[in-house]
Amino acid sequence: MEITHLEFIMNNEKSKLLKYRIEHIDIKLFNSIQLIESFENMAFQSRNLARACKIYDKMLKDNDCTNILCLAGSLVSAGLKKVIIDLINYNMIDIVVSSGAIIVDQDFFEGLGFYHYKGFINADDDKLRKLKIDRIYDTFIDEENLRDCDNTIKKIADSLKPGAYSSREFIREMGKYLNKNGKNSESFVFAAYKKEVPIFCPAFSDSSAGFGLVHHQTEKKNHISIDSVKDFKELTELKIKSKETGLLMVGGGVPKNFVQDIVVAADILGVNAPMHKYAVQLTVADERDGALSGSTFKEASSWGKVKQGLEQMVYGEATITFPLLASYAYHKGSWKQRKPKKLNKVFPH
Repeated sequence: MEITHLEFIMNNEKSKLLKYRIEHIDIKLFNSIQLIESFENMAFQSRNLARACKIYDKMLKDNDCTNILCLAGSLVSAGLKKVIIDLINYNMIDIVVSSGAIIVDQDFFEGLGFYHYKGFINADDDKLRKLKIDRIYDTFIDEENLRDCDNTIKKIADSLKPGAYSSREFIREMGKYLNKNGKNSESFVFAAYKKEVPIFCPAFSDSSAGFGLVHHQTEKKNHISIDSVKDFKELTELKIKSKETGLLMVGGGVPKNFVQDIVVAADILGVNAPMHKYAVQLTVADERDGALSGSTFKEASSWGKVKQGLEQMVYGEATITFPLLASYAYHKGSWKQRKPKKLNKVFPH
């Protein structure tokens, strides 16, 4: 079909805006150990980050510890995808708990062969809407590509036997789909699928997955659903099976509370599971309003969730703090003696 002159102009404008891709930082290419060790003798958040790095290194040295990575915010779209992939590939993380957008709109989206693009915050957002470009602060995404992502989630759901699935089960199916149909092998959903690392997303529908699943349930009388209680039960089971647990949190929100609550859930089930032994959080949230994202680990200790002593809050933006911490841990090399736990295998496929 022939396009109009206006459509040609609009398409040309869109291609100009979606020109420069976000590049993902590679922690293997730089060694932050010297910088972090210099931070130890400084003050404020530099010293906090140095202590957080040392705690994470202790987590990696502790063979009894199951390490849980919690993710919230726009991390993959910001260029942090390779960091997460490396943590999975080098056995530095055993479980992932994430918000929905990071899993679906960002990582799975890129696994399908789409990209995020460098944008700017003073963009004309009305114009962007007409061009079908979505904005995340200074990052642009093609809305038409996102619709393809939504439809792929529906396609996966349509292929499954009707019933209730945990988000972990469904995300594993997403990894399986990328294994057969993915156009970009750099995806942490795909990496986790290959390494048998479970990924939980307790608010799974709060993402492009929600659009695809709504479409699926509208069309199918016998359909699948995502059971968030099953998520909670499965993650609690993994906590009970672990001698010790450590938390590495990037951001806060639902993943943070979800993973802390499994200690209490185990206690309610009559199992004396220990509090999380290690805990690091990289956040810009404030504790003063009592909100979840900024609540301290000291506060969590009052609930019986996190043990005091090996915990550290770092108040800094994740695109800066996360690569520095991950590079420190990678180049320290404590991960080399860790074996993959393959915790997805705890549950029948």
